[in-house]
Amino acid sequence: MFNNLKNKEQEAALPEHVGVIMDGNGRWAKAQGKPRIFGHKSGMDALKKVAVHGARRGLKVMTVYAFSTENWARPVDEVKFIMSLPIDFYGKYMPTLKAENIQIRMIGEREGMPKATLASIDRAAEETAENTGMILNFAMNYGGRRDIILGVQKLARAGVDLTTLSEEELSDQLQTAILPKALRDPDLIIRTSGEQRMSNFLTWQAAYSELYFADTAWPDFDEAELDKAISVFQKRERRYGGLK
Repeated sequence: MFNNLKNKEQEAALPEHVGVIMDGNGRWAKAQGKPRIFGHKSGMDALKKVAVHGARRGLKVMTVYAFSTENWARPVDEVKFIMSLPIDFYGKYMPTLKAENIQIRMIGEREGMPKATLASIDRAAEETAENTGMILNFAMNYGGRRDIILGVQKLARAGVDLTTLSEEELSDQLQTAILPKALRDPDLIIRTSGEQRMSNFLTWQAAYSELYFADTAWPDFDEAELDKAISVFQKRERRYGGLK
């Protein structure tokens, strides 16, 4: 009976929205004497494993940082390959995503992205729209600061008095407004490969997120690594600036 109660307490402390900065693909490949694109391809396979495990654990949203607004500065061939990954990912794993009741969504700016990439993402979103399980939310061509600027610009164009702007009003204009209201802000953000910075990811939404930095490169990040991050989260006390 005690173990059952303990298990229920642990499950109740699950983060509902987990953000993931999938870092280290290129360095992982280089360490093996292989081209950077090999690391990105392996990272795609890691994403499938981690997303399915997260859905089975009961996470409600997983937002993955797939391509930032700053990533356009990378070599052209690498950018082209990264932009082809959603096409390969959905083509290879759509049956699994459907079977796991996972919903696909995307945040980020569509302008400038290849039509084939957007068509693949849109098709995946449409085919999983009726699913009721975890939302796998791709941040593609996304930047946190840009998200805020675009939100303020929308409000200004709508004639909103910005001198009395509330947090809720701005939150409603950010790209994460496609998510259920209670799930827009990540409870936990994971960054892999040892780097300890946010890199313009969900800048507004991450104000009170718990941060977890893993030394493991993203291609090696697996179900056990996700469980470890969740376990650390469950041991933390979230006070939101107050006291308990």
